[in-house]
Order: sequence, then C-alpha cells, then structure tokens
Amino acid sequence: MRLGIKLMLVVAAARGAAAPAHAQRQSLADRVGSLEQQMYNNSANQDLLNQINQLRQQVTSLQASIEQLQHDNAQLKQTAQDQYLDLDSRLNRLEGGSAAPALPAVPASAPKAPAAPAKPAAAATSERPPSVHGDPGSLAVTGDERTSYNVAFDALKAGRYDDSAQLFLSFLELYPNGVYAPNALYWLGESYYATRNFPMAESQFRELLSRYPTHDKAAGGLLKVGLSQYGEGKVDQAQQTLETVVAQYPGSDAARTAQDRLQSIRLGNQIR
Repeated sequence: MRLGIKLMLVVAAARGAAAPAHAQRQSLADRVGSLEQQMYNNSANQDLLNQINQLRQQVTSLQASIEQLQHDNAQLKQTAQDQYLDLDSRLNRLEGGSAAPALPAVPASAPKAPAAPAKPAAAATSERPPSVHGDPGSLAVTGDERTSYNVAFDALKAGRYDDSAQLFLSFLELYPNGVYAPNALYWLGESYYATRNFPMAESQFRELLSRYPTHDKAAGGLLKVGLSQYGEGKVDQAQQTLETVVAQYPGSDAARTAQDRLQSIRLGNQIR
C-alpha cells in the first residue's frame, strides 16, 4: 500500500516538472512570433517611408512644372500685350493719327483771312472742313482764330503733345464757340490720349459729343471715348461704347476701327 502511494507521488512530481517546460516552449514561440511581427511591421514602415519620399519627389517636380507654366503664361501675356499695343498704334495711325487736319474753308460772307505762307507739300493736311449742321452762322471765322488754331495744330503734328494740349486749351479759352472749337476739342483729346492721360482724353471727347453731336468728328470722338475707357481699365464700358460706335455709324472708318478693337479686346480676354 505504501509502495503504491509512493509511486503516485513520483508520477505527480514528474508531471509537475514537465508542465513548466511546456509552458516555457509556448512562451518562446510567442516571443519568436512577436519578433517576426515587429520585423514585418518595420518592413511595412520602411515601404511606407519609401512611398512618402517618392510622393515628396513628385510634389517637388510638379511644383517646378507649375512654376515653369506660370512663367510661360506670363511671357504669353506679355507677348499678347505687346502685340495689342502695336496693333493699337497702327490703328491709331489708320484712324487719323497720320492724317493731319486741314483748316475749314472761309465762307464768302466772312472777312478774308490773310494768306498763310506757302509750306512744303509734305506739310499739307487732309482733315475735312468742320460742319455743324443747323447753325451756318457759327462758321464765321477770323484770321486771329485761324492763326491760333494753326499754332496748336502744328505742335500736335510735330509730336509735342504736352505743348499742343496747352495750346489747344488756350485756344478754347480765347474762342470757346469758334468755328475751330469742335476740332480743337477733338485734337485736345488726342493730345491727352497720345500721352496716355486717358481720363482727361475721355473728358475732352465727351465734351465734343455733348456740344457738337452732329459734327463730322463725332464718330471719331465716340470711338476715342471707348478707347480711353479701355486705357483706364474700364473694359466692360469700353466694349459697350465701341459696340455703340459700330451700331451708330455703320460703314464708317470709326465703326471699322471699333470692330477691330472689339476683336482685339475679346482675344485679350481669352488669353487671360
């Protein structure tokens, strides 16, 4: 009996000794698995870092491309602006900048003005005589008025726009209702326009239209109102004014120039 009890104790002791060894084997397997998981995680993290670096490189490349595109776009805008200014200059010459105005004929009933000294053929002018319909009496002219007008207009032809502006202002103070007053208002506006003083130019052209709406320079005056507005940056108003020129003076030189300008403005808007 005692021998049986001792045997049972030995077996139990053996079992107790075997249990920790099994537990140790399980603990070691868990640790190996944990290490393998960490290695896997480290590899995934490295892949993620590599992807982030690649994305950073792509962003840097895209930023460089964007900067290049912005630079190219700025150059295109500058080229378009230069082309527009060149077109503006050519249209100005076609519209009337290269054609100098002639003096109006003196009516038979008015005193004769002294004959002007002979000038070379190259200095001859080609502007039509002014006509203010419905008021023939306003065509009376004196020699002094004509001489004053000549002095101002000669400065304009010579390209001395600041001088011509002052001379035309003086002329209008001396002869506010003279026969040359509408012409003087027009060329005063041109003097300001040539020096890019667009607000003053618009003011003079509007005064011409207000005082002499039937004058033969009214169409050109309205055209220059629109161009002055564009020079001031009032693009929408300029387009409306130029469209009015086309509708109000169909077939005229002013209407054709206005149509060309409208196309140029629309092209400029597309480029922006």
